[in-house]
Amino acid sequence: MEENLLIPDNNPQHRAGFVSIIGKPNVGKSTLMNQMVGEKLSIITSKAQTTRHRIMGILNGEDHQIVYSDTPGIIEPMYALHESMMRFVQSSLEDADVVLWVTDIYEKFDEDQIVEKLKGIEAPVFLLINKIDLATQAETTEKIEYWAEKFDFKEIIPVSALENFNVEKIFNRILENLPFHPPYFPKDELTDKPEKFFAAEIIREKIFLNYKQEIPYSAEVVIESFQETEELIRIRAEIMVERTSQKGIIIGKGGEALKKVGIAARKDLETFFGKQVFLEQYVKVEDKWRAKPNKLKRFGY
Repeated sequence: MEENLLIPDNNPQHRAGFVSIIGKPNVGKSTLMNQMVGEKLSIITSKAQTTRHRIMGILNGEDHQIVYSDTPGIIEPMYALHESMMRFVQSSLEDADVVLWVTDIYEKFDEDQIVEKLKGIEAPVFLLINKIDLATQAETTEKIEYWAEKFDFKEIIPVSALENFNVEKIFNRILENLPFHPPYFPKDELTDKPEKFFAAEIIREKIFLNYKQEIPYSAEVVIESFQETEELIRIRAEIMVERTSQKGIIIGKGGEALKKVGIAARKDLETFFGKQVFLEQYVKVEDKWRAKPNKLKRFGY
């Protein structure tokens, strides 16, 4: 990672490093990272596999820089897309200075696959048991005792990312375990991703929220044009689906379904970018794009 060092820092007490947030789908990893960074960088829905990329969120202070990585939920790959998602997880583990493994209070005890991944990791691993606001004290204690026997964690911390419970404690533990190092990124940077990436993610979130069954998983958003002036951002977005029937569902009768997505997305885009947004959306069929490496490469996988 030395090649990423962009800013010299003469403070010998400055800490900097990479924190990987991993776990199975839908346990609250994205909610946690957004809380830790203080910005909504990762999209959040109740559906599994919402996060497809490794998204870095950078938290800066006078004496520290924490580079968080929100990663896709760990699954058994069924498509080339899934294989790419799991490579994002693996790469985040390989360069991590601290690992946050997120589980939740209701998750089943079937974590052997992830435990196996962690055995070769030299970085300290903290287990975060999320969603304890939905559990009793007895249930929380039972989970802590179970995981304490499963793996030699640096510490097991019960949390509620949604309620911001114990998030400050996690921050303190991370800081204590980061190496003394100059910052890796400029101190005014919030993420490693460009604006077009977040525009696509905001639209994709609305697809997850407004359509059911296979539609959200078969859809990808590509920003074909992103033009910004002082007063306005003009965005042209293409929504890719795998079948003609899915295109009809995305558009809806008289275009109403797509219009609903556009209205909701434009509202969040204007909040995110802090200015007026003009959004054009088009739907295109890309047959079996999830299984084609050349298509995945184009989409950033």
